[in-house]
Amino acid sequence: MNIIQYLTTIHFGAGAVSSLSQTLNELGITKPLVISDHGVKAAGLLNGDAMQVLSSAPIFLDVPTNPTESAVKEALVAYRQHGCNGVVAIGGGSPIDLAKGVALLATHEGELEQYAAILGGIPKITNAVAPLVAVPTTAGTGSEVGRAALITLDDGRKLGFISPYLIPRRAICDPELTLGLPPALTAATGLDALSHCIETYLSPRYNPPAEAIALDGFARIWEALPKAYANGADLAARTEVMMGALQGGLTFQKGLGAVHALSHALGGLKELKLHHGTLNAILMPPVLRANASDAATADKISRLEAAAGIAGTALADALDDLNRKLGVPGKLSTLGVTREVFAWTCERALADHSHQTNPRNLTGEDYAEILESVM
Repeated sequence: MNIIQYLTTIHFGAGAVSSLSQTLNELGITKPLVISDHGVKAAGLLNGDAMQVLSSAPIFLDVPTNPTESAVKEALVAYRQHGCNGVVAIGGGSPIDLAKGVALLATHEGELEQYAAILGGIPKITNAVAPLVAVPTTAGTGSEVGRAALITLDDGRKLGFISPYLIPRRAICDPELTLGLPPALTAATGLDALSHCIETYLSPRYNPPAEAIALDGFARIWEALPKAYANGADLAARTEVMMGALQGGLTFQKGLGAVHALSHALGGLKELKLHHGTLNAILMPPVLRANASDAATADKISRLEAAAGIAGTALADALDDLNRKLGVPGKLSTLGVTREVFAWTCERALADHSHQTNPRNLTGEDYAEILESVM
């Protein structure tokens, strides 16, 4: 038996953010905590007409690049002090994931760690999770429709918290909110979304609807991302990339793979604060090469190549070329990663929930070889 679920309501399209007030009324959220970040505020995205419904709401902006347990606790204090009964997350994957942690602990007792998927926490998360509305301002993580939150605990472990009850009750996806994204962030978040579509498509779990969605999302992003990078005001390209990112999030049900197992581990390095999407972009080509020795995976990769219109070029090589065109560093060493962290990274990758759904059963040595190939 295979359980296949797509459980949330999505408002999608230019101007969709105007539905925010109605959405809050429908969900009975009368005292929301707004979770965003300083970059979103500086860009003026909290000042639009549709956001006036939140003008008197408390706002938490101190969201780290990679959400942390300590930040969840700080936001939770604000939630309780103001008597909030719901959360509105406005921003990229970090504010949305942090908001999921707050919505969870607002209604569930004890420490965050006990709810981590890898530690048996999935059945402990109930439908009591506080209502959450997600308004993405990037087109990348898919967290607005995903059932997972990635949060780095105080001890440095970056763990996944997974439950259908963590899927936001509403996702308001307005591509107009992404028009101001600078090229570098457009590239990093878009390639993050592309990696979601690729890894979920290649995951060995049985879920044909998710595979169809992933393949379509991959084709949309492949076509539109270079256009959005070249011209940030191209609303049609922005719309396509946002839809592809949304589709990548919808396919999380199927599981990810070694790219995310490694990027989750590297993202837990406190001293570097590495961008998740950039890591995924660098790691995707060598992971594809490592997985291509599996016959079923190689066949799926050929279908991805057909969807991208690639003739006579391996997808891994085409991704290397795309990274270069979009200004993504080709090496982890450029980001400050050293070989001294390899052993720790590989150990964490093997323990990561995404490792379990990689199409090949990679070893610690395999992970080390992948890292070495992009140093």
